[in-house]
Amino acid sequence: MSGAGVRQVQKAATRERVLVAARELFATQGYEGATIRQIATLAGVSVGSVFTTFASKGQILSEVMKARLEALYAELDQVIPHLRGSTADRLRSMFALHFDFEIRHVQLFLAHIAAAYDWTLGPDARPFGRNPRLKGLVEDCLTAGVASGDVDRATDVSGVVDLLMAAYAWTYRLAAWENASAAQMIAVMDRQIGLIAAGFSPR
Repeated sequence: MSGAGVRQVQKAATRERVLVAARELFATQGYEGATIRQIATLAGVSVGSVFTTFASKGQILSEVMKARLEALYAELDQVIPHLRGSTADRLRSMFALHFDFEIRHVQLFLAHIAAAYDWTLGPDARPFGRNPRLKGLVEDCLTAGVASGDVDRATDVSGVVDLLMAAYAWTYRLAAWENASAAQMIAVMDRQIGLIAAGFSPR
C-alpha cells in the first residue's frame, strides 16, 4: 500500500474512533457536557487529530446522528407507503415510530436537540431542525393530504411543519425531566397533532 493509502486508512480509523467515543459521551454527558478534549482522550487520539477530521463538535454530533438515523429512515421508507387513515393519523404513526426509535438512546437524541440552539454551528452541522428527512416526510404527508382533500388547500404547509417539529422536540422534555416512556410521549404528541390538525382540516 502506498503512503497515501496508509494515510487514508489511518484517517478513516481515527474518524471511526472519534465517532464511537463521541456517541458514548454525548449519550452520557449531553452536548454541552462533552468536550472535544474528552472525545479525543476516549478515542485515544490527539485533539488536533479530531479537528483535522471534523470542523466542529456540532459536525461530530451530526455524523453520529446521521449514522443512527439511517436505520430509522430505512424502516420508515418501508412503512410509510402502507400507512392508512387521515393525514393526522399518518402523522401520528410517523412520529410514533420516531419516539419508539429514539427512546432507545434518548440522551443522545436530547443532545441532538440541544445542538440546535448552538449559534456557533456552521452550515456543515445538522442538528435537530436541519434534518431534511424528517421535515421532508412531514411535508410530504401534508402535501398528500392537500391533494386528497383531507387538508385545507389554504393551509400554510411550511408553517404546519414548523409547528409539528416544535411539538415533537418539546415533547422530549418529558424524557429529560420525568423519564417518560415512548408510549407516554406518543400519547402527548397524539393530542398535539389533533390540536394542530383542527387548524388545517377542511372547513
